[in-house]
Amino acid sequence: MTPNLRGALLMMGSMAAFTVNDTLVKVVGQDMPLFQLVATRGALATILVFFLARHLGALHLDFSRHDKWLVVFRCLAELSATFFFLTALMHMPLANVTAVLQALPLTVTLGAALFFQEKIGWRRIVAIAMGFVGMLLIVRPGPDGFSIYAIYALIAVASVTARDLITRRMSAEVPSMVVTLATSLSITTVATIVSIFEGWVPVSTESGAMVASAAVFVLMGYLFSVMVMRVGEVGFIAPFRYSSLLWALGLGWAVFGDWPDSITLMGAALVVGAGMFTLFRERSRQAED
Repeated sequence: MTPNLRGALLMMGSMAAFTVNDTLVKVVGQDMPLFQLVATRGALATILVFFLARHLGALHLDFSRHDKWLVVFRCLAELSATFFFLTALMHMPLANVTAVLQALPLTVTLGAALFFQEKIGWRRIVAIAMGFVGMLLIVRPGPDGFSIYAIYALIAVASVTARDLITRRMSAEVPSMVVTLATSLSITTVATIVSIFEGWVPVSTESGAMVASAAVFVLMGYLFSVMVMRVGEVGFIAPFRYSSLLWALGLGWAVFGDWPDSITLMGAALVVGAGMFTLFRERSRQAED
């Protein structure tokens, strides 16, 4: 299997896992406080990651201090993304929140240009601008202005962008399982502390089963999201991120009876189209070089 094909499969697997997890979390979140849910899910996921990493012999810290700091900063970015995304998810349709996240290839491209001095041409700048127009159509203001939860979704995009840029800066010496374990453990720890003040409620057997299932899917999502940023060509792999929108549309309709209105779908199409064009231009530039 070529690195590009492996990366594409990992990306699609990551998007499917995260979207199924989001669906389960949104269902359980109707009966369980958010931080109790995240803490419970995180504890189960952390245990699974630990034993898997131990089985694979990947539990070691034999990498540079610089990489260790990158792991710490990545965990902080993931903490921010988790809080803002899940809060938005509880108050917005699944497909709408997922559609906002489709701007990630655009924001990562822009972030790489701003922070890593990677060159981007005027065509990609125009595509990024069009993508942001599409994102505004998705989170468009209502009679009272932007919904706070739409703003939360945008902050989640910024946080995931930072996470992905940080991951790209890590050396190959850092085991993906260590990054995954550190991420899961940090989120679980913070959520547990906050949940003490938020309060806990009894958990039914059905809710417990869904939380356990969510833990498995979020583990898969975490692991694949680390692995996918470290294999193959980004320009080839990144378009497969848009498969999450298909999952979100289908699950949102099947589970919650939600279907985005025409303006939201138009915005999503703009974001996806702009992202695809940006990635196409990146591949063309690399071919010319």
